[in-house]
Amino acid sequence: MSSINEQLKALKVIPVIAIDNAEDIIPLGKVLAENGLPAAEITFRSEAAIDAIRLLRESQPDMLIGAGTVLNREQAIAAKDAGATFIVSPGFNPNTVKACQEIGIDIVPGVNNPSAVEAALEMGLTTLKFFPAEASGGINMVKSLLAPYTDIKLMPTGGINPANIKDYLAIPRVLACGGTWMVDKKLIEAGDWEELARLTREAVELVNP
Repeated sequence: MSSINEQLKALKVIPVIAIDNAEDIIPLGKVLAENGLPAAEITFRSEAAIDAIRLLRESQPDMLIGAGTVLNREQAIAAKDAGATFIVSPGFNPNTVKACQEIGIDIVPGVNNPSAVEAALEMGLTTLKFFPAEASGGINMVKSLLAPYTDIKLMPTGGINPANIKDYLAIPRVLACGGTWMVDKKLIEAGDWEELARLTREAVELVNP
């Protein structure tokens, strides 16, 4: 997990991608890599997810690729086989965590309360997704969760935008944030790679002042 943590910390923002046409990931991956953000979390919110992960791994072999919204063992195995570097889940499911540990892929499970944090710690996990970030209390809740649990690091996701991401990243032990604004689904579907490139550059500049 230390390698993933280092990459997350260096990137500061992870594009969270919902994609319906797997082929679109090839030009999108090129846009992200060429504009300073060689990372993607491809969510299992469409049937195209597995093919998109595979195509992105083939076209961008050095990219940090996460599989997001993974809800069960089968999805975790399929994501790893397709080339995902790590797994992200919206909540804490012990069965999914155990499956990832058994097949040897890092998982960043979702938490938003102390009980979920303690369940994650019980299974040896210290890098956690804080989700849904803004709806769960935002920055104040992040600080409240980090205070008693000095071993954990968080990746807030959900409601993160250009107006608040720097405030999250300013909190010690927030590794990175997940965001969707630089990979807007409508822009992907429209094939507006120029605008997506602009948004990506802006995101990189925003978190690396």
